Amino acid sequence: MSQATITSTSADHGVTLYTLRNAHDMRITVSDHGATLVSWWAPDRYGRVADILLGYPDCDGYQSNPPYFGGLIGRWGNRIANGRFTLDGADYLVDRNEGSNHLHGGDSGFHLAQWRAEAGPDGLLLTLESAEGDAGYPGNLRVSVLYSLDDEGCLSIDYSAGSDAPTPLNLTSHGYFNLNGGSADIYDHILAIAADRYLQIDGQLIPTEAADVAGSAFDFRQPAPIGPRLAWPDPQLKLAGGFDHCYCLRPQHSSQQAPGQGRNAQPLREVATVYDPGSGRQLSVATTENGLQFYSGNFLAGIQGRGAGPYARHDGFCLEAQAYPNQINGPDAEAVILRPGQVYRQTTTYRLTVR
Repeated sequence: MSQATITSTSADHGVTLYTLRNAHDMRITVSDHGATLVSWWAPDRYGRVADILLGYPDCDGYQSNPPYFGGLIGRWGNRIANGRFTLDGADYLVDRNEGSNHLHGGDSGFHLAQWRAEAGPDGLLLTLESAEGDAGYPGNLRVSVLYSLDDEGCLSIDYSAGSDAPTPLNLTSHGYFNLNGGSADIYDHILAIAADRYLQIDGQLIPTEAADVAGSAFDFRQPAPIGPRLAWPDPQLKLAGGFDHCYCLRPQHSSQQAPGQGRNAQPLREVATVYDPGSGRQLSVATTENGLQFYSGNFLAGIQGRGAGPYARHDGFCLEAQAYPNQINGPDAEAVILRPGQVYRQTTTYRLTVR
């Protein structure tokens, strides 16, 4: 399947923007600052083109990017309780940048790093070297991310990494989507997630236990509008101000840890769809990961984006494929430790169609 053409332009702060354009003029822009998804221009059912990603109007906002708009998150996506973990008998303290917890790689996470970019026939390859001690993590880490867009409207994100010492690793992409192109909030978006269980959280948004989705606001096994679910009187929704929970995705098989792999990877399988009835746009998510964080944009209010006015609460959503939050402190910690000689691999795809 043919891949998109790639062009580049220089921007402020020494940033280069790369645009992937397929045969149908669908365009995705990626920045080498933070390996960030900046925009995704695509038509609706009437042929009207709009940007389905939230973001800043220029490069200035991405220099700090508190909401993590479109950023490539690492070394650890989501939270680590109290910023602490034990690895091979040694205790580590990493950046605590959300109260007492570690969030999305800390104060200088991968979403703020300057990546090295190279455009090629297979897509846009971005690489980053993270030195031992960055944010408190052990090991010198080398990460590569390949963005590719095909003529069927599928954005593929292929991750790989290696380290010279054992280190936790949990990479994800933090794109905020709004399939109506920002003309309204996400309340009418119809969501489906292939998961029978999700992780309940405490007041600091740290998982406490897995629970069945059945009979709760979190049951998206059948497609349901997001807006009515946000109004349910569910204590878990009140804790987060909406959805900010990780779903335990159904496995395609119960794989054993493969030698040299270092994680319980699944085959690439479709795990979620989101449909906007007004525009006809549908986003389908597939991943090799075990977890999917659904975030309903609970803290977007007042952030000035690309529109005339600031964003409001629930103006966008995230579907972040990843390991489980705080997994490094749980019984399955070994599955999220990258050891020398192993290769971290993950593939997540976002396919945009119109119906």
